[in-house]
Amino acid sequence: MSKKKNIVIGGLFEANGYHSAAWLTKDAQDTAATDVEYFRAIARMAERGKMDFFFLADTPAARTEDLDFWSRSPLYMNMMEPITLLSAIAGATKHIGLGATASTSFYEPYNIARLFASLDHISHGRAAWNVVTSANDYAARNFGLDRLPPHAKRYEKAREFFNVVAALWDTWEDDAFIFDKKNVRMFDPAKMHVLDHKGEFFKLYGALNMARAPQGKPVIFQAGASEAGKELAAETAEVVFGTGAHIEEAIAFYADLKGRMAKYGRDRDALKVLSGVSIVVGDSEAQAREKWAEWQELVPIEVNLMYLKTDLETDLSDLPLDEPVPEHRIPKSSNFHQVYFGEIVGLIRQGLTLRQVCKRYNRSKAIFYGTGKQIADQMQHWVEAGASDGFMAAFPVLPQSLTDVTEEVIPELQRRGFFRTEYEGKTLRENLGLQRPANRHTIKKTVVA
Repeated sequence: MSKKKNIVIGGLFEANGYHSAAWLTKDAQDTAATDVEYFRAIARMAERGKMDFFFLADTPAARTEDLDFWSRSPLYMNMMEPITLLSAIAGATKHIGLGATASTSFYEPYNIARLFASLDHISHGRAAWNVVTSANDYAARNFGLDRLPPHAKRYEKAREFFNVVAALWDTWEDDAFIFDKKNVRMFDPAKMHVLDHKGEFFKLYGALNMARAPQGKPVIFQAGASEAGKELAAETAEVVFGTGAHIEEAIAFYADLKGRMAKYGRDRDALKVLSGVSIVVGDSEAQAREKWAEWQELVPIEVNLMYLKTDLETDLSDLPLDEPVPEHRIPKSSNFHQVYFGEIVGLIRQGLTLRQVCKRYNRSKAIFYGTGKQIADQMQHWVEAGASDGFMAAFPVLPQSLTDVTEEVIPELQRRGFFRTEYEGKTLRENLGLQRPANRHTIKKTVVA
């Protein structure tokens, strides 16, 4: 590269960690999932490491079937509502960004606009919304549906949903609230804009009852890797969680997504692509791999099979574990997570046994093993090769994995000049190098003038 590129590092946090065995490790805190002080401590640790953001994934549902299996790997079975939790974390931190998933399938646009604008005010400009369509029928049944609508229809709705939310965030111009006590006028009526929207999915006439957010609008995250997902991201997203467990896949995704932006009039630098990665630090690469293997051994094979069932959308548990999966058992298509589906199909078609597929599947995240220096080498290589602008680190076991990254990996990146030593600004946008968007109504006035 002609010059060093500041690497973006965000964290994907789940109570005890994202490895299926995290809750089984000897240092795991049983009550972490509902302990706000625990999450505050984790967020402060990430902030001391100068990480860009603290992110919470979510689904508005508990699993209601196969409970014996889910009791062994309780994915989303015990967790607090993320926007509420981030509001509590905001008061315990000063710089780190605060992002959360919220579904366009099961919220109303006005709710989302108000919730995330509130979080942006509470955090003084550090909020981010991960725009998703939801990807499981457990959630659908919580909201009166038997199953999710088709994938393409969910994305059509998501695009309209986002446009309504963005319009609501522009209800007020930045200087609309004048607090003129002498003339008894709190706001300038000419700088408040009512939204009159009639679309295929939503009808709304109203306005957001809150001053414009400090960032103009919260930073927009997305993770969709389907064709529809990539198009929506190229049009609207500012941070995308990239896919690819191997660098070649990540380079292809990066080039594809960035290449779609021009037709929407967007500059490539207006979007940060972050590769998903599990980081395992050890005294050597071999010791780090041993650590991962020990965690893997804690997970019953039945749990691995359940993850395959969830993401492949078919049950393979009747098949022999030490034989390849027959081609005819692979479904024709996916309605949920298409990138996870594709990863599993790819592993099956390598001729691996079912047991090997179970052990290797990592939900499209790379795994970096090694010393702090070795992992910094890998991160630097991926960014310089055009595979990503940084990383979405899914910490396998907390707080150990986070401590390893902040004390071993990040200092090495800082020594090389690839990661900040202090936060650049006060808002998440400033720290990510993203522009604060102008209010659309202000732009129109400028054009007319």
